[in-house]
Amino acid sequence: MEKVPARLDAVDEHILAELTRDGRQSVTALAEKVHVSRAHAYARINRLQEDGVITRYSAVVDPVRAGLRSSAYVTLKLRQHGWREVREALGKIPEVYHVSLVGGNFDVLLLVRARDNLDLRRVVFDHIQPLPGVLDTQTFVIFEDMDTR
Repeated sequence: MEKVPARLDAVDEHILAELTRDGRQSVTALAEKVHVSRAHAYARINRLQEDGVITRYSAVVDPVRAGLRSSAYVTLKLRQHGWREVREALGKIPEVYHVSLVGGNFDVLLLVRARDNLDLRRVVFDHIQPLPGVLDTQTFVIFEDMDTR
């Protein structure tokens, strides 16, 4: 089923920006920043959740401080029609933090985080490359990264 963008106005966009910056803030604090009543902010947040705009709340973790000192983007070329099977298998690999189906010279882009380079090698060679449908991989080690939101 194709996703359809929700209709968002300036208040919705301001709420989303504030929650992206700090998802733990109270509805009262959020309402003050957005210049709406607490009840109005609460109703907007509920609607954004029901419409699937807000899908979850999570913590942003510094991977190095959490013991994951090696990160890489791994690209995959897939056998034609192999996406669904590979997607399901990738979701079961704990070191795979993000999966994107993309267009271009490869089919899938992964963000992989591991304890060190030896562990990263294990994940790529033992868990990703052998997946049915994976024809080729390339690994791009991340020297430094930062979240911008």
